[in-house]
Amino acid sequence: MAVTTHASGGELPGDLDAAIRQLYAHYAKALRRYVGRFCPDRASADDIVQETFIRAWRHLPQLSADNRPAGPWLFRVARNLLIDADRAARARPVSVPEQHAGEIGTDAGLEEVLDRQLVCAALQHLSPAHQSVLVETFYRGGTMAAVARELGIPYGTARSRLHYALDALCQQLDEHDAIAS
Repeated sequence: MAVTTHASGGELPGDLDAAIRQLYAHYAKALRRYVGRFCPDRASADDIVQETFIRAWRHLPQLSADNRPAGPWLFRVARNLLIDADRAARARPVSVPEQHAGEIGTDAGLEEVLDRQLVCAALQHLSPAHQSVLVETFYRGGTMAAVARELGIPYGTARSRLHYALDALCQQLDEHDAIAS
């Protein structure tokens, strides 16, 4: 069996199946992490990674012909697949099913539930001090003076924590929006 030296320090066997298994073992984890940052769900990320390795398998003779590492090529292919998937999603027309008069407005509660889940997830990324001041102020309706007394902190500290907690919460929500778009 022929063996070609690979720039990552390893050798790629001449057997295409063994070579692609070796590439997968070496790059799949990092590639999945990279792709996962841009995909809406794990299944989409897995599809991109799988398609990347299918293309690598098809181009393996060219990849192993020189001493350059295959990693940059794999990441470039994954990036191109991500761009193609994004373009396809944006080009796909959105179809809205026709609603009968009795059904209109039945999804109004769904948005509220999704918003609550989004805010709860964002709250989990805040410090306990910021979480407590936000919960006491907005969910329990406490005034600044009452929140300060409840938490056993000075009034000015409560105001300051609320300010920084709101900033941190906005950053979390903005990050979510950036990932979602």
